[in-house]
Order: sequence, then structure tokens, then C-alpha cells
Amino acid sequence: MSNRILLVEDDATLSMIISETLQRDGFEVLTAYDGEDGLRQFSRHGADLIVADVMMPRMDGFEMGRKIRQVNREVPLLFLTAKSEIDDIVEGFELGGNDYLKKPFKMLELIVRIKALLRRNIRQPESLFTIGRYTLNMATQSLDYPGKSSLSLTLIEAKLLKELILNVGQTVEASTLMLLIWQRDDPYSRNSLHGFVHKLRHYLRHDPAISILNQRGIGYMLTPP
Repeated sequence: MSNRILLVEDDATLSMIISETLQRDGFEVLTAYDGEDGLRQFSRHGADLIVADVMMPRMDGFEMGRKIRQVNREVPLLFLTAKSEIDDIVEGFELGGNDYLKKPFKMLELIVRIKALLRRNIRQPESLFTIGRYTLNMATQSLDYPGKSSLSLTLIEAKLLKELILNVGQTVEASTLMLLIWQRDDPYSRNSLHGFVHKLRHYLRHDPAISILNQRGIGYMLTPP
């Protein structure tokens, strides 16, 4: 069975080009032209991956993504954006986006990114990881600490914390983390990585023995408790 892609793009010409390209590559494609229509399509038919423009009428791609993440934390979200501001890109990742592609782009790059996201989304066995009194559950993307409410993490936050836990006491190069999460090492990803590390430090604040050290110019190290 072919993977089903939900394409949400208000530019009818671009939508047709992307849809035809994906279909020639063996994908099943559903199309929507604004965020509200995208939500309806996803609710009715589901999807294995969503490709969504950011700037759309009625409901933009980010708002659609937020609403989808309220009911589904796993389906990969790839945003198409004409914006290049760091804050906009970080916002997309923070609401649960998995990747972004700046317009204009080559269709081959879109295909490559879609296939990479689908491979990365293959379900893995449930895994629990501990650091001090914290427990990271990758199956539910949650972080637990005794006496505190379970904290829901984004997929990127969970992957980043898992990698740091697996290498506790060792410096993990920033480039390694960026390639693991976004499959690229560029200034946008580097700034996003720094923002996510800052969030993880806040999440781990209940145990003063645990910290994430910034090894300037190299990467990050999660200290053992």
C-alpha cells in the first residue's frame, strides 16, 4: 500500500505540480487549500505525512499543525515556507513540526525529505530512559519526575534528550545532534538546537545534580547525577 500524503497548499498551480510529482513517485495524495480544509481532510481520511504551506487563508499552516498535534503526536509535519526568519522556523519546530523546506525548492529535495521523514517515523519498540530520578518515555514522548505531573515533550525534544541520556557524561557534537534530528547542519538548525537545549534545561530543573553543559564550539554534555 502506498503512503498517503496530505498536501495543504493554497497556490493551486504549485499544489498541482507537487501532487503530480508525488503521485508519479508512487504516493497517494490528498489535497487541501487552507488549514481548515486540511484539518477536515486529516480528520476524515488520515495521512502518513502532512506537507503544509505556512501562509494560507482562513487558517495558516502553523495553527493547523497545532490543532493536529492536539489529536495526533506522531504524523510527520513538513512545512513549506517563504519565510527565513529564525523565530518563524523555531515556531514551526516547537509546535511539533518535523522539518521545513524554504520556497522556492526543487521537487527532488521535497521527495527526499518526505521519504526520510517516513523512514524515521517507523514505530520502534517502547523504550524507557532514565537520568537521575527522571524517566523519559519515548513511546508517549513524556518526561516524568516523582511528585510532578508528567510533562509532554515534542518529538524533537524527546529525541534530543534521549541522545544526551545515551551519551551521559560525554560531549555530543552539535553537528551530530542536528543531523540526527533534522538531517542537516546549517545556521538555522544550529539556532533551533540551542533553543531546544534551553527548554530541556528548564524541564530538568527539579534535579540540581543534572545539567546540560554547553561545550563552546563543540556541542553539549548531559552531566551524570
